[in-house]
Amino acid sequence: HTHTVRQTHTNTVALKRMLNFNAPPLKNAAAEPVWKVLIYDRFGQDIISPLLSVKELRDMGITLHLLLHSDRDPIPDVPAVYFVMPTEENIDRICQDLRNQLYESYYLNFISAISRSKLEDIASAALAANAVTQVTKVYDQYLNFITLEDDMFTLCHQNKELISYHAINRADIQDTEMEAIMDTVVDSLFCFFVTLGAVPIIRCPRGNAAEMVAVKLDKKLRENLRDARNSLFTGDNMAAGQFSFQRPLFVLVDRNVDMATPLHHTWTYQALIHDVLDLQLNRVVMEEGAGADPSPTGARPKKKIRKTYDLTAADKFWQKHKGSPFPEVAESVQEELDSYRAQEDEVKHLKSIMSRTSPDGRLSGWCVFSLRLKTLCLYILCCSSLPELLEKKRLIDLHTNVATAVLDHIKSRKLDVYFEYEEKLMSKSTLDKSLLDIISDPDAGTPEDKMRLFLIYYITAQQAPSESDLEQYKTALLDAGCDLSPLNYIKQWNLFSRVMNSGSQFVMEGVKNLVLKQHNLPVTRILDNLMEMKSNPETDDYRYFDPKMLRGSERYHANAIVFVVGGGNYIEYQNLVDYAKFKQGKKVVYGCSELSNAAQFTKQLSQLGQK
Repeated sequence: HTHTVRQTHTNTVALKRMLNFNAPPLKNAAAEPVWKVLIYDRFGQDIISPLLSVKELRDMGITLHLLLHSDRDPIPDVPAVYFVMPTEENIDRICQDLRNQLYESYYLNFISAISRSKLEDIASAALAANAVTQVTKVYDQYLNFITLEDDMFTLCHQNKELISYHAINRADIQDTEMEAIMDTVVDSLFCFFVTLGAVPIIRCPRGNAAEMVAVKLDKKLRENLRDARNSLFTGDNMAAGQFSFQRPLFVLVDRNVDMATPLHHTWTYQALIHDVLDLQLNRVVMEEGAGADPSPTGARPKKKIRKTYDLTAADKFWQKHKGSPFPEVAESVQEELDSYRAQEDEVKHLKSIMSRTSPDGRLSGWCVFSLRLKTLCLYILCCSSLPELLEKKRLIDLHTNVATAVLDHIKSRKLDVYFEYEEKLMSKSTLDKSLLDIISDPDAGTPEDKMRLFLIYYITAQQAPSESDLEQYKTALLDAGCDLSPLNYIKQWNLFSRVMNSGSQFVMEGVKNLVLKQHNLPVTRILDNLMEMKSNPETDDYRYFDPKMLRGSERYHANAIVFVVGGGNYIEYQNLVDYAKFKQGKKVVYGCSELSNAAQFTKQLSQLGQK
């Protein structure tokens, strides 16, 4: 089952192989790597950056990594590894590099499969530049997706607005535009399964974008499997795929199945960072040193320092606490700080012992030797623990700064109040305060926080509020500075949703106040029904595709991938992670066409609702 579980590992291996001229990396650590330059476009940069650090690139012999469309000087005695999308613009620039004889040799790796006509363009340019022998290899890498965690991926970061919720749900979208969006999504999903080395069994609802993706993906997989000699799913990596129970279940869902979760205020560390700070591709960018105090009149304002923090798999604190409730994280940061200070004191104590001279000249030679030996041992012990201690200090500083910034948002916007109220709305629990009071409270949250809360109320209500109540809410929202455009769209969506589904099925199980109980969000519940083959009106009508055309008995699935067409979020991801913890032996991966936080999703709703 390691296929599905270790997607980060699979992709890292594929990238390391590519950087080693598409040969397996050398096992001999002492061997000197071949020095080379890496040329990527923005898409390639986004795929590599969450998986390989600058140090790891250097260890693989990458002396320089440069953007394809930047001004690059010739380095004629060094090979170049390209990792780019096969776009017209990129092909033209590669041809220009060949004509300008920039490098000793060219290893061309395309993120998605390159067409025959574009391949011929490169061949013509190589002939014209007399560089045929220098174009050493051309590869299709099938890596057109971004792996953020071992169990999470997204399709793109650049140009993600082209496949966003807004793009798919525009009222004026043409059929040809929708086809193009679906083809883009399917191309990336096909790459995902090629890299995984597994042909999935596909399930999807009827009558929405998820079904369009399923039909196209099934067709693309079938076409590839039909040509046995050139199929990407034959060979060693597919040996396990002959048995249906070892093939992953691929559940495609449409964002419209649950519109409340993307707007939800959250209480877990990773999701909170994504909600209130600038988290992109596992990197947080924060402005520090600005200070809350206004500068004295006439004084120059304090310069804001931009700090960047990488949240990686190597950070054990992050791995342990990214899904924890925030108060638990704050407590753990303090514990780590106390532990570090104790270790630091120990090192200082060892240093003070080392600095002492022999206390008494009358000591025998053996005693002096023994004392010096003990001091030497302590010195070695002290030195060996220093790098570890410095790294611990770096991580403590990172999480202290990030957690403090998150806490500032929680306090200033009363995010705990929003989280608790929304959890009660979403779980149909008894409410202890009036929604109007929160919207009208000038100290509780930003206009966007208030709008998100109201939209969740509107989406999850058993029946829509009366016209007079709605007018009262709209007046309060406008007084609070809210933009009502998202509500215009949600009203249309809700009407359509009720006609299609005869009433909203949204409900969350077992939520209690700020104590995070295990509860299944709609996407997790859908997966559970399909993985466990439970009969449920919500999923009984889901379509079934088996691209291998071997529809045998529908057996229990040990591995599953859930993919949300129209955008996903860290709240859903964490909910699936928590679900999988209780399912021994089952592995779940979460994917989405784009990763949006609530502000980005609300903005898309606003664009859709503008009259």
